[in-house]
Amino acid sequence: MRTAVSRRSDPRAAARELADALRHPELGFVLFFCSADYPLAALSEALDAAFAGVPVAGCTTAGEITPVGYGRGCIVAIGLDRRHFAVSCALVEDLTGFDPMRAQRLVDGLLDDCRDRALAPLAEHSFALTLLDGLSSCEEQVLATLDAALGRIPSFGGSAGDDNRLAHTHVHAEGRFHGQAAVVVLINTRLPFEVFTTHHLRPRGEKLVVTRADRERRRVLELNALPAAEEYARLVGLPVAALDAAVFARHPLAVRLGEAYFVRAIQRVNDDGSLSFYCAVENGIVLTAMRPAPLLEDLEAVFAGLTERLGDPALIIACDCFLRRLELETLEQVDAASRLLARSRVIGFNSYGEQHHGMHINQTFTGVAIGSRPAAGDS
Repeated sequence: MRTAVSRRSDPRAAARELADALRHPELGFVLFFCSADYPLAALSEALDAAFAGVPVAGCTTAGEITPVGYGRGCIVAIGLDRRHFAVSCALVEDLTGFDPMRAQRLVDGLLDDCRDRALAPLAEHSFALTLLDGLSSCEEQVLATLDAALGRIPSFGGSAGDDNRLAHTHVHAEGRFHGQAAVVVLINTRLPFEVFTTHHLRPRGEKLVVTRADRERRRVLELNALPAAEEYARLVGLPVAALDAAVFARHPLAVRLGEAYFVRAIQRVNDDGSLSFYCAVENGIVLTAMRPAPLLEDLEAVFAGLTERLGDPALIIACDCFLRRLELETLEQVDAASRLLARSRVIGFNSYGEQHHGMHINQTFTGVAIGSRPAAGDS
């Protein structure tokens, strides 16, 4: 697995720099994550030219994770060697119409395409990566439907970003960028791997009940029968005017399912005093106030566990919520985090939401760790 980064703003120069680092006779697939600052149509053309004959997929970001840690305004890419990875890719353009029948056809097509090139039994040695338009509001429906079709095949992914503008996010497949779309990448390998997710948030005692919500727009109008923004501001001890992404990162809310907590990250305060969320919200759900534990300690523990189970990973592909990065920036810990990510061989991007086994989640570090050599008996 070769990795590369380009900080060149010119699309052709950036694509050439990536190709110089990644191209070799056995290159089978290129996965990339790029800043939304690039002129996307020109970047698609440049990538097509630089990697002629090699499938390319990716998405726009809210920040990149490069071989040396966090980056911004750049493009990072991974080249998958066909001798170690059989890869199939599919584009979903109509997210609202993605029903179980379409999901099954898509998964069957991916499996059929991959089967002739498979390096190990598909069901036991494959995982799926999903990249979705981060502003589509369709993640829950698409992921649950896709997960049912994938069966035992584990999946993870992230929602595309646009450098925190919350205006236009895109995924890339079939030679161009697409809005209101998703990309599903099936990867088969004999190398050991583990799909994982983690967050560093711990529950507090306070609860907020969603008493009025607009489910379709992921908007909460009332919490505890009071205007949503005012009640949240009271919880965190700030005026409504002071609520911003940094506050949301440090004072998240979560839904409890069993013994686990799943964050429902706030996107913004609206003019009518409502709160927009990155995940689905419904009338009657109970939101638990959360507090952050040390983020880097949690991440170090996760990496240590992965190394214990897989050996030193050859690569970790990660979707890291942009709110986590914002927290690190507020705490002036970005440099320390970058050193940890680089040491752990992480490549990925800051996302507007993460995906794990068919669930849409927020404020997590989610990905796949890939070992450097097959387990005994799999070579």
